[in-house]
Amino acid sequence: MYATPALDAVDEKVLAEIEEMRRDLKYRLAEAHRWDGLLRRQLQARAIQGSNSIEGYHASVEDIESIMSGEDPLETSAAVAREIAGYRQALTYIGTLSQACAFHYDAGLLHALNFMMIGHHADKTPGTARPGGIYVRNSATGEVVYEGPDHEQVPGLLAELVEWLNEGDLDAPSYVRAAMAHFNLVAIHPWRDGNGRMSRALQTLVLGRDQITTPEFSSIEEWLGTGETTLEYYQALRMVQNGQWSPHRDTLSWVRFVLRCHHMQAQRVGRRLAEAGEVWLLLEERTGAQGLHPRTVSALYQVFVSRRLRRGMYQADEGLSQGQAARDLRELAAAGWLQPYGETKGRFYAPGPNMTEIKAAFAERARPLRDPYRALES
Repeated sequence: MYATPALDAVDEKVLAEIEEMRRDLKYRLAEAHRWDGLLRRQLQARAIQGSNSIEGYHASVEDIESIMSGEDPLETSAAVAREIAGYRQALTYIGTLSQACAFHYDAGLLHALNFMMIGHHADKTPGTARPGGIYVRNSATGEVVYEGPDHEQVPGLLAELVEWLNEGDLDAPSYVRAAMAHFNLVAIHPWRDGNGRMSRALQTLVLGRDQITTPEFSSIEEWLGTGETTLEYYQALRMVQNGQWSPHRDTLSWVRFVLRCHHMQAQRVGRRLAEAGEVWLLLEERTGAQGLHPRTVSALYQVFVSRRLRRGMYQADEGLSQGQAARDLRELAAAGWLQPYGETKGRFYAPGPNMTEIKAAFAERARPLRDPYRALES
């Protein structure tokens, strides 16, 4: 397997900053707030979106949240919806495993997670090791950019990885161990499909087991699926892989890439959590002044963080009857908070004039995130 690298002084400083942000986040989450559950759902949806978009399965956060709540998506194709549902099932199980009292990594668990993700692809032998060689190609050129180890090596390499997950480098920082779990699994490439998603999910599981924070708040899958970061992600993998299984190569550049991602995502999540409280209190004040029911704030917060809201989600969030939920949403639309579109099952609510104004005000306050390595090197 690829070895865990020693960190330099600059890496230790970046790591210390990440741990400080995560401790602060964990402290703030220890006190329950009305918005915590909605923020967790939003973060999980964004993680699912990020990891699947890397593989070419594109869906909006709003459609992913619909799939998570058992509703049919409005825009996403049935084929992509199956990918989203499979990945969501695996992440949900990872969340459960992160809190389990008795836990042990084994190859069976990894195969089971792969089956959850791609079980709908019966032709790709989900949940079982690949029977032959595997090649990763550049989607634009068709060029082979990585060749996995021979399939006969896969069972032994998986066994070695599992042993390391349970017993190896236990004194290394959790973020570093999780990064190396990710890299080694994607380098082994043990399945015919789902290797990238499995490797990113394994990283999230390692962090969850180490109680960094709950998986939704510690995952970097959203960040990896964001714009140029996806290209940087491929470059970071290729720099170490060098086209083939080469476990003697230095992995420090990969670990640095992952630490940077953790730092950037931790900044983003911290801002969202702080913003959530501020927005929620503002909405409570504004809706209260208009005589609207306090529960409607959850509907408005959902529209604040995304493009739209559907009745079924609000109804489930607040434990309402269909009639109660529909009546609340009509009142919010009449008061200028929401704008309805579509009919029957396709009906959704987008921001109305009042909400658009608030979203614009908060968007103007946004500041660029700080790249920790550039800041420390300057």
